[in-house]
Amino acid sequence: MVDRQRTLLSLTQKMHAAVGAEDWSMLAALNTLLSTTLPQMAAQGPWDAAEKAALSALYQVHQEAARRCDLATAEVGRKLSELQANKEGLLAYALDSELAENGYTA
Repeated sequence: MVDRQRTLLSLTQKMHAAVGAEDWSMLAALNTLLSTTLPQMAAQGPWDAAEKAALSALYQVHQEAARRCDLATAEVGRKLSELQANKEGLLAYALDSELAENGYTA
């Protein structure tokens, strides 16, 4: 039988490290792992107090990971919107720079 407490604590540490490093690929992999591992663990029977505490710690880190992912997603969306809004100006600047490099003036 798998030591559920040890597994939960290990997953918590890995997720905490991935959150701190903003390692989105690792967080996605851990999230996928949780979706298969937790039901298998639950099928082993009732959780004891130490396992429940470890599960709670994992839940808290998972919530923080979701919050950080949401913030990062919003930031990327903001940057993309900013780029889209400035696209015409950026294209004109790039064209002007290219023409200047080739000896043409506008």
